[in-house]
Amino acid sequence: MKRLNIFYWVFTGLLIPSLGYGSIMELMGNPQSIEIITSLGYPAYLSPFLGVARILALIAIFTPKFPRLKEWAYAGLVFDVIGATYSQIAVGNPLTYTIFPIIILGIIFGSYYFHHKRLTINS
Repeated sequence: MKRLNIFYWVFTGLLIPSLGYGSIMELMGNPQSIEIITSLGYPAYLSPFLGVARILALIAIFTPKFPRLKEWAYAGLVFDVIGATYSQIAVGNPLTYTIFPIIILGIIFGSYYFHHKRLTINS
């Protein structure tokens, strides 16, 4: 059980630097964040919206209660990262641009997997 908790918190803790930092930059109107999103063909006003949505998802994941909200948060993050990966491919960026989103997707799946393992053992 202790090992399971360690794996869960490692994967879940990695969500903060991998998604949280960029989300805060988007909220602050960082020119680089706006440049990235507009280079993918999206309007600049979408950037703060996505930043808020990711931060709310991270809050839901780290909140110990509200299991249904946590499921929606994981789903939203998966859709967001898959959309980011697809957008990079659709505009013709090199495949190396998709490495970071794919790593983040693995982190999300790891956190989700170990979250459910913990629920199964605690039940």
